[in-house]
Amino acid sequence: MGGFFGITSTEDCMMDVFFGVDYHSHLGTRRGGLAAYDPGVGLQRKIHNIENAPFRTKFLHIFDEMVGTSAIGVISDTDPQPMLIRSHLGTYAICSVGIINNAEELIERHLKHSYGHFDAMTGGKVNSTELLAALIDTQSSFAEGIKFAQSIIDGTQNILILMEDGSLIAARDKVGRLPVCIGRSEYGYAVSFESYAYQKLGYEDHRELGPGEIVLLTPTYLKQLAKPGKKKRICSFLWSYYGYPTSTYEGVNVELMRYRNGAIMAHHDQKNLGDINVDYVGGVPDSGTPHAIGYANESGKPFARAFIKYTPTWSRSFMPTNQNDRNKIAKMKQIPVYDLITDKDLLFVDDSIVRGTQLRETVEFLYENGAKSVHMRSACPPIMYGCKYLNFSRNTSDMDLIARRVILELEGEEGFNHIKEYADGSTTRGKNLRKTICGKLKFDSLDFQSLDGIVEAIGLPKCELCTYCWDGEE
Repeated sequence: MGGFFGITSTEDCMMDVFFGVDYHSHLGTRRGGLAAYDPGVGLQRKIHNIENAPFRTKFLHIFDEMVGTSAIGVISDTDPQPMLIRSHLGTYAICSVGIINNAEELIERHLKHSYGHFDAMTGGKVNSTELLAALIDTQSSFAEGIKFAQSIIDGTQNILILMEDGSLIAARDKVGRLPVCIGRSEYGYAVSFESYAYQKLGYEDHRELGPGEIVLLTPTYLKQLAKPGKKKRICSFLWSYYGYPTSTYEGVNVELMRYRNGAIMAHHDQKNLGDINVDYVGGVPDSGTPHAIGYANESGKPFARAFIKYTPTWSRSFMPTNQNDRNKIAKMKQIPVYDLITDKDLLFVDDSIVRGTQLRETVEFLYENGAKSVHMRSACPPIMYGCKYLNFSRNTSDMDLIARRVILELEGEEGFNHIKEYADGSTTRGKNLRKTICGKLKFDSLDFQSLDGIVEAIGLPKCELCTYCWDGEE
């Protein structure tokens, strides 16, 4: 997916921006980039591939190469960025987080009316951030350009711009699917996807931008360029999966939400199944672990880490793009604690079950190491729709999803007319879905968190959450 970070300050800010961007490394694995403004040098930019080495390693020497009192940076799972743009609006650096689903349509439309051109990449593809900048530049101001771009883009765009005078413009997506947080210090302002990134650097929370809100920031003031809209659809997966445990979105902390989520699942099991005969409850590390802690605390079953993920040399940035290789590496990272597996009945909580491929490998790994039984719980409902709003690194089509494939196997395409029933574990169709997945992945039992349960765990109104991947509601 990706995340951005920026500072406008009265002091040199390169070190703070370096660390602030690095704190977003959990959100992307393809590209890292920095742009800076210094009164004596002007705008500068550096971009590196981070597929085989983390951001920090690739940008370790940035302090010898760039200086600046204002700077922005991005971790991206899409195209190289930030882009440096020169237009009638001025010279500026721009980065974005999100996806443009109708890019080809917008490219053709822009070329037809402007008689201009784009810098094409291999295969003729256009950098999505360059396309975004081109759309912004069709209007008479940055604010009007951002509003225009977001109005015609099918997808999601959070935007951060560094101006040639060192000021920043930050814009949140029109329905706020992703966060944009503002921090304040005595030296200036910080803009970030993750609020803890600037908190660790001495900035205090100032506020979060609302959906569609646009602001201008200088070291001494913040000016609103566009008011927030009323419709909000923040991504629920922020809490269940890809948000960092220390993150807080819309006032809701990720780690605490996951504890609540696990507790709700345990309460459901106790109510419907009674006492489950398991020796230990554990998480599929790392993001499943806090859900499992919540489950264990509520159920009274001891929490244990039956296997540990080895991350010193196999961090997420080192994961290969080939799926077979990814599966092999995922298995290599799992180190068993034999005394917690052999002859034990185990219950695990995973953050989600998408394709099921790596989870099947995990269960086989547990049985190979002597597990007596393996029960599985998913911390979110069955994923029925591939996300079309965010650019995940492994963006999934509907038929790649194990729930969709099982429905097709059980009932053919007619089953897709009954997705709501299949998602509900209390219905006949829902029970058949879970039974079939159990057989395929060798679980002794399986259940998913309900949609109502995950909404309860987040604690925000359902109408403010994007739950498209689970229920198809836009």
